[in-house]
Order: sequence, then C-alpha cells, then structure tokens
Amino acid sequence: MITYCEKIPTAQEFSDLTESVGWGRDDRAVVETALKNTLFAVCAYDGERIIGFGRLIGDGAMFVYVQDVMVVPEYQSRKIGTELMNRIMKAVADYKAVSPGLRAYLGASKGKEKFYERFGFVTRSSADLGEGMVFM
Repeated sequence: MITYCEKIPTAQEFSDLTESVGWGRDDRAVVETALKNTLFAVCAYDGERIIGFGRLIGDGAMFVYVQDVMVVPEYQSRKIGTELMNRIMKAVADYKAVSPGLRAYLGASKGKEKFYERFGFVTRSSADLGEGMVFM
C-alpha cells in the first residue's frame, strides 16, 4: 500500500531516489545541506521503501520553486507523481494565502512539461517572461 507523509527524507533515501531516476548521487554532506533548506517536503512510501518525493525551496514570501519531484521508475504511471504534486500545490496555496503575490517556479525535466501543465504551470515564453536560464 502506498502511503504519503510530509517529511524530509534521509540523505540515503534521497540519494536512492535520485539514482533510481538517473540523476546520479551527490556527496552526502551536500544532500544533507540541500534538504535542510527545504520549505515543504512530501514522500511516498511502499511499506518502508521510499518510492517518491517532491519539495519546495525558496524564500516562502515572494518565490517558491518546485524541486526534485521524482518517482522510482517501476512505480511511475500509477498517479504517485500526481499525488505528490497535489500535496505540493496545496503547500503553494498555503504560502499564497499569506503572500498573494508569491510565484511558484519549476524546471521540468525534458518531455515532462505536459505533466506540470495539469497543475497550472505554463512555460516562461507562454507567460511572456523570456527563456529560463541556468548557470552550471
């Protein structure tokens, strides 16, 4: 049975997920620091095994960023990602209730844009905001 809980996963759980979806593993200390800076997190479990995760990062007043939404490949197409996003969007709504001007951003993995459109996200170019950019 799949269960959901609002919590930050351990660094090991997070790394197991990132590896399962092809994102590799980061140094444990880096992962621990990143997770400490989470505003909101939700995990999906099958028994004791973490199978999905998503979180919000940001300042919680002007900007939040949907980050690290991932589901173990063998569990994909079972609405787990949808449930993670429903819970994340509820958290976004809670932040917006306090700060109505808050904007929520995300960087969709290539080919996943349609999934996020179901939650009201649009491309920056569709919103006449210009191209998104990254510094690596």
